[in-house]
Amino acid sequence: MSSILCRSHRNVVGSCAARDSVRAARALFQAQSASIAKSFASTHASTTGSSTTDELPLSGVRVLELGQLIAGPFCGQLLGHFGAEVIKIEPPSGGDPLRVWRELDVDGVSPWFRSLGRNKKSVAIDLRQDEGRALVKQLAAKSDVIIENFKPGTLEKWGLGPSALHPINPLLIFTRVSGYGQTGPWSSRPGYASVCEAESGFRYINGFVDPETNSLSGPPVRPNISLGDSVAGLHAAFGTVLALLSRQKKLSKGVESGQTVDVSIMESMLNLMEGIIPEYDRKGKVRGPSGSSVTGIVPTNAYPCQPSPATPSTPTYIIIGANGDTLYARLMRAIGREDLIGPSYAQNQHRVARQAEIEDAISDWTRVRPAEEVLDVLDRAGVPVGRVVGVKEIVENEHVKARGAVEDVWVGEADNGWNVKMPGVFPVLEGSGAKTRWAGPDLGEHTDDVLIKELGLDTKELAQLRDRGIIG
Repeated sequence: MSSILCRSHRNVVGSCAARDSVRAARALFQAQSASIAKSFASTHASTTGSSTTDELPLSGVRVLELGQLIAGPFCGQLLGHFGAEVIKIEPPSGGDPLRVWRELDVDGVSPWFRSLGRNKKSVAIDLRQDEGRALVKQLAAKSDVIIENFKPGTLEKWGLGPSALHPINPLLIFTRVSGYGQTGPWSSRPGYASVCEAESGFRYINGFVDPETNSLSGPPVRPNISLGDSVAGLHAAFGTVLALLSRQKKLSKGVESGQTVDVSIMESMLNLMEGIIPEYDRKGKVRGPSGSSVTGIVPTNAYPCQPSPATPSTPTYIIIGANGDTLYARLMRAIGREDLIGPSYAQNQHRVARQAEIEDAISDWTRVRPAEEVLDVLDRAGVPVGRVVGVKEIVENEHVKARGAVEDVWVGEADNGWNVKMPGVFPVLEGSGAKTRWAGPDLGEHTDDVLIKELGLDTKELAQLRDRGIIG
């Protein structure tokens, strides 16, 4: 089979003359146009290391991941889970810095990296050396997608940008993640997620409100994750799939063209800001922080419960989301406050005007009850409610277990390793069989295999490159 999403890699072995590869792709497309329109596997799929990926949506798509840390690699993780062959290029000395971030396992590698690097092949090549970049250029000639999250201009400086690689692979898609995008007056700024979250307005609306100014009371509250990076990674994966589909349409018309997917962390966060900009434009409203609630929607908040007997000094909170009109009425009946039902509370705009009264009534009811009782009463009433829990409760949760939302993934040799719990990769596609095939690999674990099979290097050449520090 061949694919409308990926190039014919069997026809571009060894050093891969770009012109020949393009002609081969065109000939294959024209000869098999009917089957191509239905197929998502390429002729190199059998070389990706596992036949179990053949029926996955991105089977046959080859991705070169040049990025580090979170945003670019998260995009690569998503694409790899759904069948893409992801070749992760890492510096031979140390690899991706995420390998040693936060907690380290018995082998000195971060379990976080084992999770984010799953289903990828690690190829250690020094991009700062000419010979290393030449190797990557050859791999790029045989790939469908490059993912990178360097500062704009870095790939161009290395001779690996679109203008350098499209002449040898016109079908190549560049997925580029940066703080502020590839163009504009801020494009050259270094852009970490924390800063971009602030510049997008996201941090301004997260925190507790000063009642006198309706602005932040103290510094903004940061979610204890790199949210901007992960959101940008989601946008990058989405954009990559769109670019693959766009390339498919162009090929059906005989046009061979790659594309750049320009992902800005700031703009990715801006995409989450709901009605904040149009509300400001049309009504002059500047939405500020709202603590544990959300502006203009009542009731939805965190409410205190009695502490658990096992941890009497730890506050316990539950979240109630009863902002739908019928849900609100159910909630009030469940807590015995039918006096707060009626025309004055019927719709959200009425409840917003009486937010303090409603929130106080709910809190007065929850704070004298254990969370288990609150959950039981509101579940039976059909009111959305949930506990505020930590990771221990998540991995022990019966629903999480039933859905397989946390999985055990083996790390190390078959007879000398250990399991690492990881969150699943979502969404779940019915019938796809997508799963974690292996944990994030050791540094350079696939260097020899990839360079021998894809570039035709022999063991002597590999030894010479390794002696010069070009590969690891």
